[in-house]
Amino acid sequence: MFEKEIGWKFDNTYSNLSQSMLSKLNPTPVKTPELVLFNHNLSKEIDLDFSKVSNKELALIFSGNQLPKGSESIAQAYAGHQFGHFTILGDGRALMIGEHVAKNNNRYDIQFKGSGKTPYSRNADGRAALGPMLREYIISESMHHLGIPTTRSLAVTKTGENVIRESILKGAILTRVASSHIRVGTFQYALISKNKDDLKNLFDYTLKRHYPKIRKSENPAKDLLKVVLEKQIDLICNWMRVGFIHGVMNTDNMTISGETIDYGPCAFMDKYNPATVFSSIDHQGRYSYFNQPRIALWNLEKFAEALLPLIHNDSKEGIKLAKEVLKEFPEKYEKKSLEMMKKKLGIVGDDPKDKQLISELLLWMLQNKADYTNTFCYLMGEYRKKKEIYNETQFILWKIKWEERIKKNENSQENSLKIMRKVNPLIIPRNHLVEEALNFATESDDLHKVRELIKVLQNPYDRSLTNSPYQSTPSSEENYVTYCGT
Repeated sequence: MFEKEIGWKFDNTYSNLSQSMLSKLNPTPVKTPELVLFNHNLSKEIDLDFSKVSNKELALIFSGNQLPKGSESIAQAYAGHQFGHFTILGDGRALMIGEHVAKNNNRYDIQFKGSGKTPYSRNADGRAALGPMLREYIISESMHHLGIPTTRSLAVTKTGENVIRESILKGAILTRVASSHIRVGTFQYALISKNKDDLKNLFDYTLKRHYPKIRKSENPAKDLLKVVLEKQIDLICNWMRVGFIHGVMNTDNMTISGETIDYGPCAFMDKYNPATVFSSIDHQGRYSYFNQPRIALWNLEKFAEALLPLIHNDSKEGIKLAKEVLKEFPEKYEKKSLEMMKKKLGIVGDDPKDKQLISELLLWMLQNKADYTNTFCYLMGEYRKKKEIYNETQFILWKIKWEERIKKNENSQENSLKIMRKVNPLIIPRNHLVEEALNFATESDDLHKVRELIKVLQNPYDRSLTNSPYQSTPSSEENYVTYCGT
């Protein structure tokens, strides 16, 4: 192996936390590893150079069969509210092989997903199927290029083994890169740990790693709640901006860093409908598109509960201080959301009628089953396919009002378009195109559509994609359903 040339620089600090918070173990070796995808752009960004490493050797590394020098693999323990029900969890099929420190001192968790059983597997096989791992690669990389904080994908490796779900599927391991895997659920677990120091130690570790500026503030625990709340508001506004539906917003899937994590039953909305749900297990619409802000607040309330002993040693006072922070969420979210929608429409300054203008457009889109992404593309002049829907009288009348609003506050159409083009993607990972690519990869062992899609999704705001087949909407009106893949 070319350890020096690759540039691995491991400094594994999380494993210094108490053993009740993690388990040290190695990945389960796989039969015949084969590299399927490798993210050369990401490896360069984190100062790793694999140019002298063959695909065969890459497969050995990213299957866990041959761990790099300095790595120290651990499964993390955490808890979580899954669909509102509290459960003790942990990395049931994932192992963090270490924390790689880049030249700019940025620290990255390198994690394998699908690397075998752990003490937290709960009778599962600890493995992952090729389709869901390719899906996470596609969607997480797309989110990154859309400008949304996210965990990223470095590699997908086939294991040469089958996994049994509803049917027999090809096994695979995804290598995930994150600024950390500390979750709301990690704090929930530390709170109920038998080791009474776990919560304080995790808290101190989190501040040191992510938010060193608040370590010496008057009330660091309250300030941590505040900063995570701000990060989540920004993240959810970004999801709403592009029509992304996470699908499984359990507390174990909310990171303290503010990155999107876990691309299980996620998908992007085509026709605008705030009640849109894709997940096969979300029967009540708990994690629907429109419900995402409310669930983010719910999760933050659970985070606040875990932090209470650190906010104040008097529980009543702690609750009071936590509520002061949490009650800011609705107003802050509404303000950020309004700003985001105004950017999508290219309007500047304030006007008391802005909310109504936005509501009228969304209501029209809902009533006419208009495509969310392409409607904004149409308003920018970047969707030129013949669509009778945009000749509809109500829409034309709304458009006149919008064009009048654009002119206000010394704004110009040119400036308006500039604003819109920064926030309105021309393409998103369309569900039917993602499924088509995954089917080719899993059924025919043909990755050309996956590679093609990943390449196009690297430039979602590129105007050359106007009239691209990647702007196309699904031909079928049938409801699209996604699955967890576990």
